[in-house]
Order: sequence, then structure tokens, then C-alpha cells
Amino acid sequence: MRNHKVIGAASAVALAVGLVGTAAVAPAAAVGPESTYLVLAPQGANTKAAEKRVAAAGGTVVASYDQIGVLVAKSTSTAFESKVVGAGVQSVASTDGLGTTLIDDEIIEAVDTAAVEATGDPTGEPLWSYQWDMTQIDVPEAHAVTTGDPSVVVGVLDSGIDYTHPDLASQVAFDQSASCLGGVVDTEPAAWGPTTSSHGTHVAGTIAAAINGVGIAGVAPGVKVASVKVVNDDGYIYPEAAICGYLWAADHGMPVTNNSYYIDPWEFNCVNDPRQRPVWQAVQRALSYSQTKGTLTVASAGNSNVDLQHKFIDSGSPNDGSYPVEDRTITGACRDLPAEAPGVVTVSAVGPTEQKSYYSSYGQGVVDVTAPGGDTRFRTGGASSTITDAVLSTVPGGWGWSQGTSMAGPHAAGVAALAISAHPDMKVGQLASFLERTATALECPEGVYEPRPGYPATCTGGERNGFYGAGNVNAFNVVQ
Repeated sequence: MRNHKVIGAASAVALAVGLVGTAAVAPAAAVGPESTYLVLAPQGANTKAAEKRVAAAGGTVVASYDQIGVLVAKSTSTAFESKVVGAGVQSVASTDGLGTTLIDDEIIEAVDTAAVEATGDPTGEPLWSYQWDMTQIDVPEAHAVTTGDPSVVVGVLDSGIDYTHPDLASQVAFDQSASCLGGVVDTEPAAWGPTTSSHGTHVAGTIAAAINGVGIAGVAPGVKVASVKVVNDDGYIYPEAAICGYLWAADHGMPVTNNSYYIDPWEFNCVNDPRQRPVWQAVQRALSYSQTKGTLTVASAGNSNVDLQHKFIDSGSPNDGSYPVEDRTITGACRDLPAEAPGVVTVSAVGPTEQKSYYSSYGQGVVDVTAPGGDTRFRTGGASSTITDAVLSTVPGGWGWSQGTSMAGPHAAGVAALAISAHPDMKVGQLASFLERTATALECPEGVYEPRPGYPATCTGGERNGFYGAGNVNAFNVVQ
């Protein structure tokens, strides 16, 4: 895991010094390292009054999201947090140190590109024979009906998409792509392309890799994908970038977004914690806004093998390299964001046998559906084929395998894109319900499920349960 230095913005108290014959003058606030803040206006208010308070408190506004009453600000004043709250500002939180790494238990391995034209099904894509994930959710049958509508654009909130990749060059919506790093929009392709991570390119290929006689096929190769870059070059996701991403996608008419991350180094954001409450409030506002604009948010459940339904001790946070690591009791006030936010479709992962992947988090009432994420413990093709039980998709410079709930999420997002292509009048709530109603139900395994030593889990529920929600997404069912 990458280390990330936490820069704290400590509060300072300025004391007025009275001099005989002169007015008391407050000295300037102490100067510290520049820090980034989320500044929230009262719910339903615009940001005008908040912008004035930011300036008066010694800060600079770098992004204004008037739609939800949220500002992204920077300041070197150590008194900024204490000074900015007041009329026009409900709350403020520094986001320094709140970057978190991508959540995949990933095992990227490149495909031998020399073998691309010589393997697979000669009647389809060259690497189709490796795509067990697509046959599992009936993608071939769906493609006989539709491969998706090119007017449908799926927002990939991730580390950037390689728009030069032969399987993606025709699939990327350039006019709807942008970087949101720092909470600031930058539409230059150099800004929203990948720099240090293959993650976003892998996700994009699963959703929409072209049927073009090269490489693989995506779930919905007829639709487009937009790169909305929220992961920086160090592999971290900051709240201001995610919020910017939600609003960009919503305001640019994307009916579906894929989100394979959690926000904040605390895997569970607790609204009863004053350090984290403003982050939750700002994210909730952004997600609610995107829903009102017609955007369905699809999110991965996470790779901690955690029961998200029940209370437990979180002993692994924060995960940004800072210390001390805290033991916290996780209650109903704590949520994995965005996976546990209202209105979000939360996706767990299964392997090639449709059993819960050993790493996948779960939880009855939290997981809505499951999808192929890979599980290399199975070795369904024999002892030498471990890697083929992960998910094959595009990576910069070629193709590669990876596993994680980050791979499950884009399968669900791709199925949602097919659904909205076939049924364009569906609203957000209808689309979410439709994904569940058309899923293939999977039963709970009996007793304690421990597919790998150290990964015990217990499934609760009946036809809709904690491991799989309503079941495995099904591409064919949604296009009928």
C-alpha cells in the first residue's frame, strides 16, 4: 500500500492585544501548509454567502458546486476551519489525508499479444474464449437482440481510460470526458487519460469494448463510455474529486456511472464523527442530485469480505499510511461510500462457478445484485490456469486479467446500459428495480462459508440474500 502523509490543519486561536491609546488588533492567523477543504452551505442554499466567508477566512475557492451548495476551497491559514463556519456556512472539513486507494485485490497480468489473432473463437473476438464472465450472464444472447444504443454513455469514474486502445478508440465519448482531480474540471484528453493505473481502462473494456475483430467484447459494445478521472497518479481518491465526478456525469446526461472505490481512508464513513460528517453530507448531496438528473450510480461492495449489515470493529482504518490505526465500532451510523448510500446499486462479486468470491464484501439489505468479479482460487481450467478465473479486459497497451468487486461493478453497469438502450423511457428507480427483477437468483450456501482460510462468511436471507442480493445480473433478460 502506498504511504500518504497526513497534513493536519490545526486550529489556532488569535488573541487580540490591547495597546494604550489604540484599538485592539487581532494578528494575522498563522500560516501552515496549504490544505483543501469541503465547505458546505446550508441544505438548499446556494454558495454565494459561503464564498464570501471563505475569502474572509483567508481561503480561495477552487471549485463551486452551486447545484448542491458545496465549495472546494484551499487555504494556508491554520484558523480557516474555525473562522469559516457561520452565516452561510453549515460545516467544513479538511480533505487532506482523506485519499484512499482503489479497492481491488487485483492481479493484473498481460496477455501475450502475439497470440491475440491465433486464439479464441474465429467467428467472434479473438480472446472471446477467455471471457467466461460474458457467457455467465448471457451476453451472447443479449447481443442477438441489441449491443446497446450509441447515444447511451456510461460514466467511468476511475483512473482514466486509454482512448488510443484498439478496443476502446471508437468507444470513448470525448466530449463528455473530463478530469475531476482536485475537484476541478479539466476536459483536456491528457488530463483524463490514464497515467499510472490500468484500472479505469480495464473497467471501460468490460463495459463497452468494441466488437471489431480485435481482443475482447464488452457487455454493451454498442454504447459509449466517458472517462471521468477521479483517481490521482498516486492511486488515491479524494472526496472532492468524487463529488465533482458525480455532478459532471449528471449534468452531462449520463444514465449510468460505474464507481469501483470507496471514499475516505476510513472504509466506513461515520456521520456521528465530526471529522467525517461533512464528507458524508457533501457526497449524499451529490448523489441525490445525480439521481434527480436521471443518473443511476453503480458501486462495488468492496474486497474486505465484510458483512456490511452488521456491527463490527474496523481495525484497518485509516488506510492512508497515517497512524495510529484506530479500532472503531461500526454502527448503523457508519457507511461504506458510495456503496451504502441511498439509491445506489451495490454489487458483490462471484467467480466462474457463481459462488461468492472469497474477497467480496456482502450484507443482506446492502448488496442489491452480484456480477462476475473473478476468483482465482477455483482453477476451473486446471492447475495451470489460475489467471483465467479472473476477468479479462483491456489495459493500456493490450489486455490483462484482474479480479475484484471493481470487475463485478462494470458488468452490472454494462447490463444497466443494455437495459436503458432497450427501454429508453425507464427512470432511475425503475432501472435499479429492473436490474434486480431480471437477475438470476442464487441461493445462500449452508453454514459458514470459508472458501479460503481466513475468509469466513455467513450468508443470510432467502431468494434475496446477503451474498448475492437479488442474484447475478443477466444481460439477456434486460433486453427482452
